[in-house]
Amino acid sequence: MSIPTDFDLDQLAAQLGERLRAARDHVVTAESCTGGWIAKAMTGVAGSSDWFDSGMVVYSYEAKQALLGVSPQTLESHGAVSRETVIEMVSGALVRSGASVAVAVTGIAGPGGGSEDKPVGTVWIGWKRRGGYTRAELFHFEGDREAVRRQTVGAALRGLETL
Repeated sequence: MSIPTDFDLDQLAAQLGERLRAARDHVVTAESCTGGWIAKAMTGVAGSSDWFDSGMVVYSYEAKQALLGVSPQTLESHGAVSRETVIEMVSGALVRSGASVAVAVTGIAGPGGGSEDKPVGTVWIGWKRRGGYTRAELFHFEGDREAVRRQTVGAALRGLETL
């Protein structure tokens, strides 16, 4: 998925809300590197209570395990920023909510924390429909911490539009 950098998060969230409302879907978020920004963008839309279920900010390994059921073995073997972890996060969010669709994000927003294998800007996003398929995608965003987080929110919202 190609993500432009000149997007309006409020407009994306409002358009998504219209689609979710029309489909009678409700969404849950599980966020690490965005710290609740996806949920903030969605709940900033008037009437979002018609389609927004809940959001969880899960920064630590312990929170990912306790709130979303992410396996300690997954975190130990693959790390928090991995395909395996984001799939468990998005699945756990659906299990622990009344939502019909979910999005989860985990990544390295910077300025520190990156490595050769997972540099700053590495972000995994997962999307899932209850009873349906799970999609996970790896992104490599550019810019400072704010730019990486903003691009992650935009990509998460756009991905929900395709469920």
